[in-house]
Amino acid sequence: MAFGFLKDLFDRFSGKPVDWDELEESLIRADIGVPMTLEIVKALQERPNVSAKEIVSVVKQHIEQILPVGNPRLRPLPDRPKVILMTGVNGTGKTTSTAKLAHMLKRERHTVMLAAADTFRAAAIEQLKIWGERVGVEVVAGEYQADPAALCYDAYAAANKRNIEFLICDTAGRLHTRYNLMQELGKIVRTLQKHDPATPHERLLVVDATTGSNALVQAREFKEAIGLTGLVLTKLDGSGKGGIAVAIQQELGIPLRFVGTGEKVDDLAYFDREQFVDQLL
Repeated sequence: MAFGFLKDLFDRFSGKPVDWDELEESLIRADIGVPMTLEIVKALQERPNVSAKEIVSVVKQHIEQILPVGNPRLRPLPDRPKVILMTGVNGTGKTTSTAKLAHMLKRERHTVMLAAADTFRAAAIEQLKIWGERVGVEVVAGEYQADPAALCYDAYAAANKRNIEFLICDTAGRLHTRYNLMQELGKIVRTLQKHDPATPHERLLVVDATTGSNALVQAREFKEAIGLTGLVLTKLDGSGKGGIAVAIQQELGIPLRFVGTGEKVDDLAYFDREQFVDQLL
């Protein structure tokens, strides 16, 4: 569902009878998922002489019904660090999103610390250190191939000692099909819970908007492994599609929390339903 999707839909079906197969294909290509596609087509088929304007109206209505109305801002806890666990497969923009989120929180006058828990790649540790310098946030890092769970444990202790409000743990990118790596995420969670049984307070999955339906599979596996409190949808600039967030919300109940629209440090924002839907026009 590239931004401008609804306008394209209107243009495609203006002034001609609806080809239901073509409409179904258009909706599926928009990544909104098969269940919603079938619901929309069924709702339209129950109407006589459907116009392009009605198609757009019904599609928009269904999307608005699925996407969450409110999106709570991140707020600190009164007496301990709030832990945000960043997860995702390789190449989604997870480390960059981690840095952008730290920058956003710091801009809101919160204190932030980063944990470089992607210990599988030496380059990832250095990348987060560079980002930390850019946004003015301390990074807790260990040695290459160190235990990421132990590093997160130590980072929490450091953040708690210094009264840091937010600790963001950048975990290694991992394929959702790799059982041992998914189990390692569970170990990170259990280790953090030795400090605070409620941690991680936020468990965010970073998904690439251009990957389409594969992001739904990723979300399903990560949710099963550690539970998820929300999505960060990246690469909505250019050819990015937003429809997959609708499918994930409908099928898995995982809300879209943040959207990334570029490479700059300020190109991350809280998800806003009205703004998001308006950009589909």
